[in-house]
Formats: sequence, C-alpha cells, structure tokens
Amino acid sequence: MSEKSIREEIYQDADPLELPENAFRELGKDEVYRPIMHPAHDYPEVTPYSVSMGLLLAVIFSAAAAYLGLKVGQVFEAAIPIAIIAVGLSGALKKKNPLGQNVIIQSIGACSGVIVAGAIFTLPALYILQAKYPEITVNFLEIFLSSLLGGILGILFFIPFRKYFVKDMHGKYPFPEATATTQVLASGLGKASSKNDGQAKTLVVASLIGGIYDYLVETFGWWAGTLNTMVTDWGQTLAEKTKLALSCNTGAAVLGLGYIIGLKYAFIIVAGSVFVWWVIIPLMGTYGAAEIAALSPNEIFSDYARLIGIGGIAMAGIIGIVKSWGIIRDAVGLAGRELKGKSQGEKTVRWQSDISMKHIVFFIAVALVAVFLFFWFGVIHTFWQAFIAWIVVTVIAFLFTTVAANAIAIVGSNPVSGMTLMTLIIASAIFVGIGLSGTSGIVASMVIGGVVCTALSMAGGFVTDLKVGYWLGSTPKKQESWKFLGTLVSAATVGGVILLLNQVYGFTGDNALVAPQANAMAKVIEPLMMGGDTPWILYMVGAILALLLNWLGVPALAFCLGMFIPLSLNTPLLIGGAIAWFVGSRSTDKALNDARRDRGTLISSGLIAGGALFGVFAALTRFLGFEYVNPMDAISVQWAGLGVYALLIVYLIWDSMRVKR
Repeated sequence: MSEKSIREEIYQDADPLELPENAFRELGKDEVYRPIMHPAHDYPEVTPYSVSMGLLLAVIFSAAAAYLGLKVGQVFEAAIPIAIIAVGLSGALKKKNPLGQNVIIQSIGACSGVIVAGAIFTLPALYILQAKYPEITVNFLEIFLSSLLGGILGILFFIPFRKYFVKDMHGKYPFPEATATTQVLASGLGKASSKNDGQAKTLVVASLIGGIYDYLVETFGWWAGTLNTMVTDWGQTLAEKTKLALSCNTGAAVLGLGYIIGLKYAFIIVAGSVFVWWVIIPLMGTYGAAEIAALSPNEIFSDYARLIGIGGIAMAGIIGIVKSWGIIRDAVGLAGRELKGKSQGEKTVRWQSDISMKHIVFFIAVALVAVFLFFWFGVIHTFWQAFIAWIVVTVIAFLFTTVAANAIAIVGSNPVSGMTLMTLIIASAIFVGIGLSGTSGIVASMVIGGVVCTALSMAGGFVTDLKVGYWLGSTPKKQESWKFLGTLVSAATVGGVILLLNQVYGFTGDNALVAPQANAMAKVIEPLMMGGDTPWILYMVGAILALLLNWLGVPALAFCLGMFIPLSLNTPLLIGGAIAWFVGSRSTDKALNDARRDRGTLISSGLIAGGALFGVFAALTRFLGFEYVNPMDAISVQWAGLGVYALLIVYLIWDSMRVKR
C-alpha cells in the first residue's frame, strides 16, 4: 500500500481524543503519524481571542522572565506555563474546539522567553562595563532593535529547516520541552473518554506535586534545592585538597526533564560534566598556577574549565553544520528553485503547509537590509566596518540555527550563551583587525552579539513551537506568520524592562542584579577590545576534544553541553534517565513496558509544567519583597533535601509502574 493511500485511509478517522501511541517513537515502514487535529480539515486557530491572549501573555512573561533571568541567571521556558494558562482559560470560557487556538496562544506567548534570553545574556554587559568606561552609552532603541531583528532572523532562518527537524526526524529526538507542552495542551481536550480523563488527572496531580515542591524549596528553603558535598566538613576538606565536589539539584522540573531526555543522552551529558568536574578541575586546582589553586571548584569552573566547554560547543556546532550540509543545501536549493519558478508545486495538506519559500527569501532580504542599516547608522557609523559586522552576523546566525535547534531537540536546553560567547570572540578578533576597538568596539560587539544571541535563541525556541503544532495538527504557516507579532511585542517589553531594572537595581554594586551571563560576556569582551589576555588555549582544547569525540562516535554537542552547564543541573538528568530505563524495562511484556514508560512521560511532563509555572510564582513572591530565613542549619537542610528528593523519586517510579496491561 502506498504512503498516499495509507494517509488517505488514516485521515478518514474521526479526531482522536488523545495523542496517538506513535507520537513519541520512530515510525515503522509505511506507518504514518496522524495528529489530533485532522490534517485535511480546518479548525479555529488565529482568532481575536487567541492573538490578543497570546500578546498579553507575551508581555507578562517577558517582564517576569527578564527579572528572574537577571536575578538568578535562569530564564524559565514560558511555553509550558503559557500552555497551562491557555488550557485553563479555554475551559473556563467554554471555548469550542480550543486546541488550535491554544497552540497559537502558546506560540505567540512563548516569544517572551526566547527574546528575553537573547537580550539579557548580552546587552546588560554594556551597563556593567559602563561603570568602568562612562563613555559607553545604552539606549532603548539599541536594545529593542537588536532583540527584534535577531528574533526575526531566527524565525526566517529556521522555517526552511522545519520539515527536517519536525517531521523527518519524528521519534529520533526526545524534544523534552515540546513533549511536556504538548501533553499540557492535549489534556484540555475534555472528558470525552475515561482514558483521556484519567490522563488529564494524572497530569494535573503531577503538576501540582512538582509545582508546590519547587515553590516551597525556592521560597522557604525547608530542604536543600541543591545537594552539595562542600556543605559538609569532609566535603570542604576534599574540595580544598583535591578540588573534587559533587552536587545535585533537587528540583522536580529538572528530574522530569531527565526522564524525558532518557538514559542515553543523559549519560552523555553527565559524562561531559563529570569530565570537567572530576578530571579537569582537580588537575587545574592541583597542578595549575597558584592563583588557580587558591580558587574553589565553582570558581575554577566559571573562570577556566567552563571555557573548554565553550570551545567544544563551538566545534561541535561546526561539526553539526558539516554533517547538516546536505539539509542546508537542500533548503537553499528549494529557495532557488521557487524563485526561478521551477519547484514541483506539490500540494501539501494544511498540517504541513509553510510560508511560501519565495516570501521567506524576500523577507530574509528585507530583514538583512534592516540589520545592515541598523549597524551602519545606529551602532558603528562606518560603512565598511558595518558591512563586515553584517557578514559576521548573517553567516553565524544562519549556520548555527541548526545547532540551536539540534540542542533543544536533544536536551531541551539551548547553549545560546556559549555560542554567543564564541560569536563575540570571533567578531571582536575581526573588529580589532579592521581597527574597531576600545569602547566603540565594545558597544558594536555587544549589540551584534545581542542580535546573534536572540536569533539563535529564537531558532531553538521556535523548533519547540512547531514540534508542538506537528504533534497536535496545527497549521505551521499560521504559527510562523503570527510569531513575528509576538516577537515585536516581546522585544519592546524586554527593552523597557531592562532599562527599568537598571534604574531600580542596577547591574553593579551592592544589591545589584546578578546577570551572570552578561557578566561573563563583559569579562570576555573587555580584554579583547581594551587589551588583555584571551584564553585561546582553553577554547582550542575544547575544540580538539569535540573533534576527538566525533571521531569516537560520541555525540560531541551533548557531551560539551555537559561541560558547559553546571554539574548540579546535569546530575538529576542522569537520575531521571535512569528512572525512565528502570520503569520501561521491568517486564518481559513490551506493551506493558511501553505503557509504563508513557505514563512516566506524562507524569514527568507534569513535573516540568508545575515547576515552570510555580517558578514564576516564586519569582513574583521574591519580587514583592517576601524573604524567609530558615532557622535550620545547613547540614539539616541537606539531609532534609536528600529525604524529600528520595520521596519524589519514589513517587515518579511508583506512579509510572501503576499501569495495568
């Protein structure tokens, strides 16, 4: 039977009330995935309600994410809490056929998180350096345009790759964040079946458990949010003498993330982390220079060892580009054929229709012209220097689009700050070579870095939106079209919020916002532009390591991500992945193993969703000035954290295993 006839036969079915069982696995030969919304039918998607609600949530979450990201350095993914709100509102308002509208709300609203990450990881560095070099100026227009143009480039550059990442790679990547978001949106299908009702209840219960758990530990600290050997006397002694340390985040959301990622990728990520923390850091701390030996393991990681991971991510990205060259060539070739009017003109169903490639090429040209004019008249003011900066941004943003999407698809975490650091290093070296240095070079590099950072952040976030739409059956063209409006609103909001936060808190001095990524950018850019040492050797070591890993057949990007992300956030990924393996391998009955693993995926999605939503509540609680001082000593808090975390692990295993065949 041909694929066309199979598709026609499957598409005749009524709309299912839950995700098909082949949603998260690879398809067999001649097997076709059938989403919840019928691919050949039309559904309400873009409506005044969905657009206005999406824009409102984009504004709210842009402000919340910017504050939290600058305060603690972690930008929560807005897609999941926005999906929860969309489902709750559609139920309360008794919306008919709400699924398509909820996808649009989520897609527009999720612009907030990705635009925030692009802006706050780079542009506050200008304020940080301004304290040392008063001639550096920052204004709203620079922040707004760098975020807006970067976001637009990210959208346009990714659309040609949608089919490959979203459809062709079905079941090959875990897509942890997209999985959780999809489960949330699918839970709002109503109670038309007892099975669907049971799944919705399971998701709600897991969300409440994960949300309340994470809120209590973030707000009250009744147990340790991170288990750390350095809290104990023996751990301190071990860290001082050998620079060895072990830490594990006890958050519910991170545990659920590890479950969905699975044991294979979790093991590779943690292997990279262990290599840095248990090999590189002890070697540096024991046999390195005296100033390094005097630092704590955390300081050695931040100032030295992590830079190896940055070099590895950059080289892994280049390797990924080389391996994806066929995909890139096909995307460019398709654009060329459409422009010449030689495309096959194959008619696609609503579910697989993108914005016309002719329009994409036209919009890319317009966006690139706008970027060049922004650089020339708004940042650099010299034609040929602006032109070279424009070339750097165009090439890096386009080529690293696939790397950002690949990272999100594998681990749900975009190494955008690492790739942006490499962009800053490359751009700064070029700028110095063409005579653009000093404070003007700093401003040019940081604004350009902001454009690239936002473009890569958007590309990584957009693959999540489109994967959610694919699983549920939305129209990609509508998601792509309305993403631009969400980007515009989010960029304007973020620009205003950064200016406001700088006036209220500042980024330097006592009680200032931490802005860890921006501080890292400032630390890298200053010696490059003002004269000083740049750790080229550390970057080269990471690059060589990535080449060796690729030669050995180890996924270099996942390993180097582990080297870049703190150990405390990687360890729970391995625990979650081990739980997924345990739950899915206890029976000789494959169907029962699959059912248990799927239930665990649903529960883990709930833990992620609840943790993300209540993380916003925790941030707002702190923002309103609530501070709780825990009277327990540090050791007691650690033991409490170990006990409560063990209970959370037991809950995840027990509830996943409750499935009856």
